[in-house]
Amino acid sequence: MQTKLHRRAFLAACASLAGAQNAALPEPVRALQPMTAGVVPITDAERAARLEKARRLLRDNRLAAMVLPAGSNMLYFTGKRLPGQSWILPVTGEPVWSASDAPAIARALRDLKIAAGAIGLEEQTPFALFAGLGQELPALSCASATPVTAGCRMIKSSAEIALMQHANDVTIAAYKAGLATLREGMTQGELSANIGAAYRALGYSGYASASFGKSTAFPHGSIVPQQLKEGDFVMIDDGCSVEGYQSDITRTVIFGKPTQRQRDIWALERRAQDAALAAAKVGAPCEAVDAAARNVITAAGFGPGYKVPGLPHRTGHGIGLDGHEWTYLVKGNRTPLAPGMCFSDEPTIAIYGEFGIRLEDCFYMTENGPRTFSKQSPAIDQPFG
Repeated sequence: MQTKLHRRAFLAACASLAGAQNAALPEPVRALQPMTAGVVPITDAERAARLEKARRLLRDNRLAAMVLPAGSNMLYFTGKRLPGQSWILPVTGEPVWSASDAPAIARALRDLKIAAGAIGLEEQTPFALFAGLGQELPALSCASATPVTAGCRMIKSSAEIALMQHANDVTIAAYKAGLATLREGMTQGELSANIGAAYRALGYSGYASASFGKSTAFPHGSIVPQQLKEGDFVMIDDGCSVEGYQSDITRTVIFGKPTQRQRDIWALERRAQDAALAAAKVGAPCEAVDAAARNVITAAGFGPGYKVPGLPHRTGHGIGLDGHEWTYLVKGNRTPLAPGMCFSDEPTIAIYGEFGIRLEDCFYMTENGPRTFSKQSPAIDQPFG
């Protein structure tokens, strides 16, 4: 026998379930309020200016058009992500949409009178599409579209920076609530879940990896089950998205009373982070920022280079619509820093078998140097400025 559930009863049941789920959340998470007000999306006028800049870069790189499949580049120029579709921007004329298979794209290019010369393909284009276009249009050559896509996206506008600032503000609020739930015996999965719930309470979808104790030495944590105990370092890392724009923050904080060695290594990590910011001057090469942080860590007896114990990865990455994008704070990158560029500042000190410390705050370049999106951690037991 089937019983028909009245709509009001169904809604009441849903409300009861939601209330029960909310009641099960830790109090610091339950206390959060949405942070969705005041978000200003990218305007049509700004997107139109992006197209004009892209066309100029196409001309500079002798490309007749560029082809972008669904992804962050498509989102940047069109405001859309359309799986199974590609967006084609010709150097002259209106952009067109096409199915993302070689025959369809070739047909669209012929309609645009582009069957010879060179076009740009974005860096994540499947080889099958590259090869298929070569068969469909043998007189056409394919080159990298990165000089165009990165050439546009590396320099953020004030509107983009405002969205990234909001994403960072949301992340700090979620982290504060999450770290307020620390208790002895909790697992890293519980902490991640609490931060995820905090993001939802704030009105966003976000994530944070969590590591305790020895597992903090691994840059991306460990799936090995961990239970928090007195004297452990706690590391949380990741962020959220606002209108597609990303945050990325790492905090490493002590649970309980730190040892002197823990204090010393934490302070060393903070000095390395500070050194990177001090080296981030307009016109300086990106690699100078990496070198500044690495030199502080190496001078303390770690490394050298990428050896562990020490700093096992680059000091920072670009950030925007992707969590990791052009360009990078790494040895060998001579790209000069310019206003509008956005980066993470995250030197890490990894000591396998003992612990690791990473402090990560993202920053954007101004005419007067870097400005962080989030306040740096002031002390080993104070994760927020």
